This record gives sequence, C-alpha cells and structure tokens, in this order.
Amino acid sequence: MSPGLSDIIRTFKMPRLIFYMAWSDIRARYKRSVLGPLWITLSTAIGVVGLGFIWSELFKMDRAAFIPLLTIGLILWQFMSACIVESTSVFSRQANIIRNLNLPIALHPAQLVLRHVINLAHNIPLFIVVALLLGRSFSLQTLMVVPGLLLVVANLYWMSMMIGTLGARFRDLEYLISMIMPLLMFLSPVMYRSNALPSFGKYMWLNPLADMIEIVRYPLLDEATPMFVYAVNIGMLVVGSTLTFLLFNAKRNRIAFWV
Repeated sequence: MSPGLSDIIRTFKMPRLIFYMAWSDIRARYKRSVLGPLWITLSTAIGVVGLGFIWSELFKMDRAAFIPLLTIGLILWQFMSACIVESTSVFSRQANIIRNLNLPIALHPAQLVLRHVINLAHNIPLFIVVALLLGRSFSLQTLMVVPGLLLVVANLYWMSMMIGTLGARFRDLEYLISMIMPLLMFLSPVMYRSNALPSFGKYMWLNPLADMIEIVRYPLLDEATPMFVYAVNIGMLVVGSTLTFLLFNAKRNRIAFWV
C-alpha cells in the first residue's frame, strides 16, 4: 500500500481524535470569550442587515427574495474562504505535532475542515431565522442540501490537502491566496445569481466556487438544483482528489522537513 493511501486510511480511522482536535482548537481560539464562535454569527447577521436592506433598496430588489439569498451566500463564502485561506498554513501551524508525534499527516486538513463545519453549524440557524421572518417556506426539496453540503465538504478536504502541501513548500502561497480570495468573492455568486449578469453569467460557472455555493443554496431556497451543478461538483471531487492524492503520495515524507 502506498504511504499516502495508508496515511489517509489511518486518518479516517480516527474520527474521535479529529473531532477532539477541532473542538479544542475552537475552544482555544475563543477562550475567555462570552459568545465564542457566535461572534462569527453576529458579524454575519450585521452584514446581512446592512447589505441586505441597503442593496435591496439601491437595486430595487424584493427584500423577501434578496436577503435570504444574500444570507446563505455570505455564510457559505465565509465557510469556504476560511478553509481555503487557512489551508496554506495547515501543516506549518501543526509543525510540532508533525515532528514529534506519529500521527497521519492527512489528519490536519481534516481537522481544519471539521472546525469550520462546526462554525458553519453556528451560522445556518441565522439563515433559517431570516428565511422564516421573510416568509420563505421549506419543503422536502430542502433536504437535498445534505448531499450538496457533503460534496462541498469533500471538495474542501482535497483542496485543503493540496493547498496545504503546496503551502508547506512555497510559503508565498499564503499571501497569494489571501490576496486573491477577496477578488474571487466578487466573481462568485455570493450576493447575486448568475442570471443577474446577462453577458457574464454563463462564464461564472467556470468558477468552481460558484458551483459549490449553488449546490447548497438552491435547496435552501427551496429551488431545484440544476443537474450540471451536481455533475461539476462530482467531477471536481474525482479529478481533484486524484491529483491531490498523487501530489500527497509523492511529497508526504517531505512535509515534516518543509515545516
């Protein structure tokens, strides 16, 4: 068995350890804080109120339709961008553990993604409250958010592992991605839908983050998700996971020296 595959298999045999590390990291980050990770929810709520009411008035948009769309867009963007940005240093931040403990290397991207999944769980109720206050309804179609979210998490895992491996070798990647992500936010359908851009909308789907947002947002807005969105996310998972495995298998033993 290849060392990379063995490492990944060992990782997923330790779910309790991954959860413990993720939860411990959250507790350490918000130690002595009254609200803890709910500060993220509060900041999102303030952004939704500010942007939602101002932009809906400015662009003459129906608030009942625009504000729920904006809310879930911001929540998903915070989740995905945090995973991607922090992935650049996911191994270097755990340098002491990597050097001194016999734990699988692939455990650290898993812990990173799970930590942000926990933060996401704090924010999703905000969307539910906003949707109910604005008269939005839910149906059985909303349950399609579950496979959509699982695909997003799986894609973020291979992205975190790939970016983390490259970031351990090339430290400038951290600054490059931090610089690019704010631009990508405006090129992704966080605050709008593709049909709001008649000339550019069809090209927006070339942005993989757009497909990752919409595969979750469509069911939460009680709309049918286009099949090509599932196809793109599954394709990304297959191709991305394969490329990441090849890179990780070839460079896994070098990570401890790079960090």
